[in-house]
Amino acid sequence: MTRIIVLGGGYTGVTAALSVARRTRRHGGQVTLVNPSPRFTERLRLHQTAAGQKLGDHLIEEVVAGSGVEFVQGRAAAVDPRRREVRLEDGRVLGYDKLVYAAGTVTDRHSVPGVADHAYVYDDYDGALRLAERLARLRTGTVVVAGGGLTGVESATEIAEAHPNLRVVLLSRTRPGSMMGERARAYMEAAMERLGVESRHGVEVVKVLPDAVELAGGELVASDATLWTSGTRGLPLAAEAGLAVDERGLIVVDAALRSVSHPDVYAVGDAAAIRQSYGVMHGTCQSGIPTALHAAESIARELRGRRPRPFRFGYFHQPVSLGRKDAVIQFVNPDDTPRRAYLTGRWAVLYKETVSGSPLKTFPLLRRVALPARLVSRSGGRRNPLI
Repeated sequence: MTRIIVLGGGYTGVTAALSVARRTRRHGGQVTLVNPSPRFTERLRLHQTAAGQKLGDHLIEEVVAGSGVEFVQGRAAAVDPRRREVRLEDGRVLGYDKLVYAAGTVTDRHSVPGVADHAYVYDDYDGALRLAERLARLRTGTVVVAGGGLTGVESATEIAEAHPNLRVVLLSRTRPGSMMGERARAYMEAAMERLGVESRHGVEVVKVLPDAVELAGGELVASDATLWTSGTRGLPLAAEAGLAVDERGLIVVDAALRSVSHPDVYAVGDAAAIRQSYGVMHGTCQSGIPTALHAAESIARELRGRRPRPFRFGYFHQPVSLGRKDAVIQFVNPDDTPRRAYLTGRWAVLYKETVSGSPLKTFPLLRRVALPARLVSRSGGRRNPLI
């Protein structure tokens, strides 16, 4: 038996576990998926949870049932690459021959004072639920969303639509949607204005207070609830284990997604610093799932005595929901720069909902079929928008 542990039960971790179990079944693979929560969290939809929407509950044990994957609920306290062991907080020790590190990232709460104490974050389902409960108690007031990335935009518009009684202010250093093309960004800005979102860019939040945020220069913006969506870091678990990490705590990997310091460890999704010809990939479900499939392929190749292939990926789109009734999809080049093509309105809503729901629809397929990573990545000049 080859003991394979997958650490992390998000989109990337579940995909890796199901895929590697399917691929190594005939070669003695024994796959264990470890996650702190029994619940599969649809992280792409946490802004909907924060706005008060009730989403479906999916238990990881049910998602992997019948696949040959053993689910272990527990939080990893330490990884020992020398002994090839994962120690859980409750004292259990799990041995491995191959480790797939899919533990993701968490919000950087310490670069700005007050974030850890006074801001809501999307690190897990419970965090989004706490924000939803806070917003439900507010009859009037101001919600500040800090960060002009796509998560910040989706959160601001979702909250503004669901709570028209609240003032929603989006604060960011750069122009929201700055990675998008001019026409798609203009559509997004018009949607924010229609929903009443006050967008201020070119500002920097230097402190989060219980009832306000402080900007560089001393200005205070009153806030009854502050959502922080600016900046993420890898869990300290990897660095504490002695794995080579970058300045953000992400595991540095080789071309095959193996840790450069410990080749028995594969790092996937946004937990890994994955370099491509255009630079280091940024963590999204769009890029994370292909890394999981590639790691599964690579482990299966190693068990057959073959060398893993290098990982190649190109982006396809930037899907952005603008509340429940509107969206914009910016189609992009493989390096994530905008193309001329974009989609808006109800067709964009349908597209976004299909894309956001696709991993859950794909999981049953992964139990039966060894889905190649190239189907959801870019290879040989061809692109496929499955994820």
